[in-house]
Amino acid sequence: MLFNPTGLAECLQEWQDLEKDYQKLQETHRLYKQKLEEVSKLQDSCSSSIARQKKKLKDLSKSLEECRVIANPDDVNGIDGIQESIRERPNVFFDMEAFLPKKNGLYLSLVLGNVNVTLLNKQSKFSYKDEYEKFKLYLTVLLLLFSFTCRFLVSYRVVDALFNFLLVWYYCTLTIRESILINNGTKIKGWWVFQHYVSTFLSGVMLTWPDGELYQLFRNQFLSYSMYINFVQFLQYYYQSGCLYRLRALGERHNMDLTVEGFQSWMWRGLTFLLPFLFLGHFLQLYNGITLFQMVQLPEWKEWQVLMCGSTFLVLFIGNFFTTLGVVYHKYMDQNKAKAL
Repeated sequence: MLFNPTGLAECLQEWQDLEKDYQKLQETHRLYKQKLEEVSKLQDSCSSSIARQKKKLKDLSKSLEECRVIANPDDVNGIDGIQESIRERPNVFFDMEAFLPKKNGLYLSLVLGNVNVTLLNKQSKFSYKDEYEKFKLYLTVLLLLFSFTCRFLVSYRVVDALFNFLLVWYYCTLTIRESILINNGTKIKGWWVFQHYVSTFLSGVMLTWPDGELYQLFRNQFLSYSMYINFVQFLQYYYQSGCLYRLRALGERHNMDLTVEGFQSWMWRGLTFLLPFLFLGHFLQLYNGITLFQMVQLPEWKEWQVLMCGSTFLVLFIGNFFTTLGVVYHKYMDQNKAKAL
């Protein structure tokens, strides 16, 4: 409880105490600024050392390959050991760079400018990652309820526009947050990030599609698709988060790994039951694309959004289907190799 002085003597005593605290505060702040400068110098030193190491290791690797040609068997074993160590270094450098300031990529530079988004301690990184996961979960549930409302309860173009605007905002926010997480050491497969940019574009086109005969023809199909996709994303979050927690506890996954709207190699154990749901979602994207291309052939067609949405759904299908198929194929081949050994 704060002390409230009443008499003059008490006020003078309080002022003296505040002066002492003020002097301590100034000294603490001076020390804080000094440490910040030291940290900044250490960051620059680490960054330049990592860059120098990478360059020299690259040159050394080329030289070792040339030496291998004329080396005797004993020397070849030594070269193999050095090259094995060289191959492990990028992972170590990646973990180091996750705690060092780095230049923003093109997208973050356009959105945020030159702001440093690197979080310098593990707790801050984990807190931001957990906030990202909660954001995805809450918005997925909200979008599921919203799409259900538009599909079965409300049929106004204004409400549909609000739904599509929410989709645009959601995917835009995801791309920004994912870029910040990547800057902080999160490894996300290229397509699972890029598909959010594609989904942002698709939602923007849907938002601008004017009300008309073709829009009403496709509306219920799109809303049904949105309901299913959000339901699958909710399933994925629920099961992936539990699986990631177990794998992190076993030391088999990185602490900054995220749930994704797709299938990755670490999900092979325990989450293969999600594959039918995922593939059905991919084929719904193909079905949407085919439906829209069929609409282009109708005499009523005049909106450019029909062709653009059809093309975008096909891009989503191709990217999602073949990326998921590639993961399944590689895991299947790895299992066959393991059995052969």
